[in-house]
Amino acid sequence: MSARIVIVGGGLHGCSAAVHLSAQGHRVTVIDKDYAGRHASGVNAGGVRRLGRHPAEIPLAMAAWERWQRMAEVVGDDCGFRPVGQIMVAENSADLETLAERERQVRSLGFNHEYLITRDELRKRVPALSPHSPGGLACDGDGYANPYRTVTAWRRLAQRQGASFFEGVTVTDLEACGSGWKVQAGTHRFTADILINCAGAWAGTFCQWLGEPVPLAAEAPMLMITERMKPFLGPVIGATSRLLSFKQFENGTVMIGGGIRGEVDSHRQVAETSLGGLAENADTVLSLFPFMNEARIVRTWAGMEAVMPDQIPVLGSSSTSENVIHAFGFSAHGFQLSPITGEIVADLAMGREPSYPIEPFSITRFNGNHSSI
Repeated sequence: MSARIVIVGGGLHGCSAAVHLSAQGHRVTVIDKDYAGRHASGVNAGGVRRLGRHPAEIPLAMAAWERWQRMAEVVGDDCGFRPVGQIMVAENSADLETLAERERQVRSLGFNHEYLITRDELRKRVPALSPHSPGGLACDGDGYANPYRTVTAWRRLAQRQGASFFEGVTVTDLEACGSGWKVQAGTHRFTADILINCAGAWAGTFCQWLGEPVPLAAEAPMLMITERMKPFLGPVIGATSRLLSFKQFENGTVMIGGGIRGEVDSHRQVAETSLGGLAENADTVLSLFPFMNEARIVRTWAGMEAVMPDQIPVLGSSSTSENVIHAFGFSAHGFQLSPITGEIVADLAMGREPSYPIEPFSITRFNGNHSSI
């Protein structure tokens, strides 16, 4: 039986949910206050990463990674996915022991996708890296994709399957109506059997309306990109004890990110860069790749992300309201998970038990801590 489903938020998780639900014949409407991919989904670093995941996220990341391998089959576009591998670099012996403990932890959970590599192996894989690094933790098959291209591919597939998108309209009110919902957005009024909260940095507002506030913070991870340089780097590089995501694209440009925060302008509802944070990120790069002092930065930007205090998302059914599902708070690392979160949301919407463990992501874990930013 076809259900009327309203998804609030046209980012990648909203678009993924729209694809999976419209494929099952449901009448799906996606509402976004700006446009699909305007904030976190379209302007992030595009990391397709299992390396270093929170233990609760590993099963989802492994399943999502399998979808990334066949993304062209899934959505008709490979989304620029390049499985170049990722390496978390140790900068000293303490870092190396941290990575060894991480390897042991991953093994104890029954996974073997992360493994230590020696100084010599690290130098072989990343010859441009400073020689002081004693080793690293590698994950073959991880890589990166093009964020906006990915959002667009998922959105277009949802539309081909009949989903409707309403952009540039803000949801201003929710009203319970029997077992369903009435949603006011601008001059539009929608009726839904099922409501899905994929509103990202604005998801906390809906939670407050539903009587289950969460300690969500809107933050602004920053990125910068250089001019084109001669090829010197294959895998994506991270640092063990400092924030870094460092990659060279096929056209020679280099992206520098990793989660250093800029500023959120709550009045204008936009993210802005901070020179101090950009300088901190640049210092990390220079300590690992000293020759980068010659590189020219050609662009910087920031996206607006929903960040939870425990750094894992809210993914599951509402604890207070019938026929409401949450999928938000991915804390600047939700891009890779998006193919599988849409499947999970679709299962929940149809009353099916998801195939993957989502108990750690329940909104009820914040009971007793009800501040919301």
